[in-house]
Amino acid sequence: MLPNNLIRSTLKTTDEPSLQKEDSELTKDSKGFKGHDMLAPFTAGWQTTQLHPLVIEKSEGSYVYDVNGKKYLDSLAGLWCTALGGNEPRLVAAATAQLNQLPFYHSFFNFTTKPSLDLAKELIETFTARKMGKVFFTNSGSEANDTQVKLVWYYNNALGRPNKKKFIARTQSFHGSTFLSASLTGIPAVHQQFDLPAPFVLYTDCPHYWRYHLPGETEEEFSTRLANNLETLIMKEGPDTIAAFIAEPVIGAGGVIPPPATYFDKIQAVLKKYDILFVADEVITAFGRLGTMFGCDKYNIKPDLVSLAKALSSAYLPIGAVMISPEISEVIYSQSNKLGSFNHGFTHSGHPVSCAVAIEALKIYKERNIVDRVKSISLRFQDGIKSFSDSPIIGEIRGTGLILCTEFADNKSPNEPFPPQWGIGIYFGEECKKHGMLVRASYDHIAMCPPLIITPDEVDDLISIYGKALKATEERVKELKSQQKKQ
Repeated sequence: MLPNNLIRSTLKTTDEPSLQKEDSELTKDSKGFKGHDMLAPFTAGWQTTQLHPLVIEKSEGSYVYDVNGKKYLDSLAGLWCTALGGNEPRLVAAATAQLNQLPFYHSFFNFTTKPSLDLAKELIETFTARKMGKVFFTNSGSEANDTQVKLVWYYNNALGRPNKKKFIARTQSFHGSTFLSASLTGIPAVHQQFDLPAPFVLYTDCPHYWRYHLPGETEEEFSTRLANNLETLIMKEGPDTIAAFIAEPVIGAGGVIPPPATYFDKIQAVLKKYDILFVADEVITAFGRLGTMFGCDKYNIKPDLVSLAKALSSAYLPIGAVMISPEISEVIYSQSNKLGSFNHGFTHSGHPVSCAVAIEALKIYKERNIVDRVKSISLRFQDGIKSFSDSPIIGEIRGTGLILCTEFADNKSPNEPFPPQWGIGIYFGEECKKHGMLVRASYDHIAMCPPLIITPDEVDDLISIYGKALKATEERVKELKSQQKKQ
């Protein structure tokens, strides 16, 4: 998350002429939206008042189009989510058919709809890392992780363990922006001025080998050290107070950080030793993103609870889900019988239209062998971008499957970041935009997570635009260094 003054100074320095041109064009065709009425998420107020937003009007395959008709290769799949691209007709048809038949009914008080029941069954059958018992539906990944906390507390209260309530998350992790899920998030910017995080959350090490390994330390040794640190934290707090550990198989919004070798094997051994639940946040990694149906499959994770969202419906409609192990769901059923009801849920839990679209998305993933497709095309994607690793401004390019991050650094050292006010990642992102591609940009890194249906030719275009943006950014760094020497 980049401080507002840094974004502002970078945009002024790098793109002021084009922004002025854009202002002129937008005023002329009456499609400007500067000063609009929406309080925009993860956006500074000055951006709304001083700049026109990039207003996306149409999507088509791996591309989106703005209100002026400019075409962009969407290399982030919206927000890590439009796995099947922007105009999959089967998803549109599934939504239309369900809207015509039953646009809404709830799932409270032992009422429900057929699509919600069918989707729950399909998810349990699709998830094979371990047997799961029940599925609870939400409207987003944030709500799914918020629900995870309540379920774990409910479970431990039912077992007579009222003190076993703390969660351990990891620094740099992102788990959402509701009160509970933002507390689980290990990114300080998400906490600022919201009186977060809540005191029940503890943080352990970010498993970023390049940044945090000791001299001469192998990945396995690094993983051992992090597992030992986790155990030390558990013993310090008291194992009887620790309820759960939550982790993304690959950290997503925190910088696309795959785990080092043997990491999850070692972490799970510690959790099992102290009877601590494992919550797998698969909001970004599920449904083929890593070249496996779930991230848990790739890293041999045996979770007690799983959070899903985003690609569950290819983001065509809001939906999230929590998968619950039989051991936990049986306790929840028993406790709800004692209390008279399980008193948690949302008006739109298991919304029939969202569920109908999700069912169709799962069918498409299986029929089109999306996992094998990702395995195949991801080599072209990863190798193509990693071919730029020798650039003097790149510290590390990391990723797996169809998700990747470029982190910028001077002298290829994690200890020598470029001055944050230079906004190198933001500059790179603006250069990509000029050439017709959207990436996720921060001051020191950019992330890419293209639709799973991206074609080989589109991957080649993505790599080409990346190269053009990198060349321009290298020149910008030379210019800034020259200015710095003169001061």
